[in-house]
Amino acid sequence: MVTGATGFVGWHVARQLLERGWEVRALARRGKVPELEIETIHGDLRDRSSVERAAEGCDALFHVAADYRLWTAKPEEMYASNVEGTRNVLRACRKMRAVYCSTVGAIGMRPGLLADEDSPVSLADMKGHYKRSKFQAEAVAREAAAEGMDVVIVNPTTPLGEADRKPTPTGKVVVDFLAGKIPAYIDTGLNYVDVRDVADGHWLAYERGKRGERYILGSENLTLIGMLQRLAKVSGKAAPTVELPYFVAYTAAAVSTAWAGLTGKAPGIPLDGVRYAHTKMWVNCEKAKRDLGYAPQTVDGALGRAVAWFREHGYV
Repeated sequence: MVTGATGFVGWHVARQLLERGWEVRALARRGKVPELEIETIHGDLRDRSSVERAAEGCDALFHVAADYRLWTAKPEEMYASNVEGTRNVLRACRKMRAVYCSTVGAIGMRPGLLADEDSPVSLADMKGHYKRSKFQAEAVAREAAAEGMDVVIVNPTTPLGEADRKPTPTGKVVVDFLAGKIPAYIDTGLNYVDVRDVADGHWLAYERGKRGERYILGSENLTLIGMLQRLAKVSGKAAPTVELPYFVAYTAAAVSTAWAGLTGKAPGIPLDGVRYAHTKMWVNCEKAKRDLGYAPQTVDGALGRAVAWFREHGYV
């Protein structure tokens, strides 16, 4: 059973499972999983009965689905999907070996230091509803493990690659860059990773991960301008040369988000996205490499595939 198979990371997880010879069943709110021949059960994470229906007869769970947005007019819906939805899924699959997909955003970050799975962190450190909801959802997974469920937690960093259909906030950065809509940058940094390596990390966590443990799935710590310069090389577009002061970006985001609150339309510059950028989210992935045999590549190939896919599918 795979939740989130119609999304970016979940689709790649489902594809890899198919390539490994598994029969895959997806839980999806509507439609079918693009391009993959897998069984689809229509339902919702918030509807326990539909989750139980999808889980019936399955041997393993990969819970990848999440409400991933940097702004929402109805935060309660995000908590219902990410927290209570996770509770529903884990209860329905309590007898299975399971992998829960969290986020690097739930890891404790400290300025000037590389974070790891044991970095001190609390709910108070979580900025924005997405991070708070995922932090609480990860707590649900840890509780399930403490109660005896065989569940492993993975924390992907910032995935890049093809088939980012929505696209995710990171995919939108690539699309905006290709469209010439990123004239400046701010001094921030993330750990970037090939989405195919993230999918591989899910499988390795299933095979080798320890119950209740978390594993960061990342690759390269890059500044934003460093990533954009790599993107420039693979796309033929010019990287921006103007650095925008943080307070200017914050002010613009605050205005944009306030306007969104009045109109109900998503802001062009979400305030939470700028808040995240205040601290470089750089991490150490050695635990996954050591314990799982995780071996991520550089992100250049993922950037090239993302550029080609977005162009081929008319996003630019």
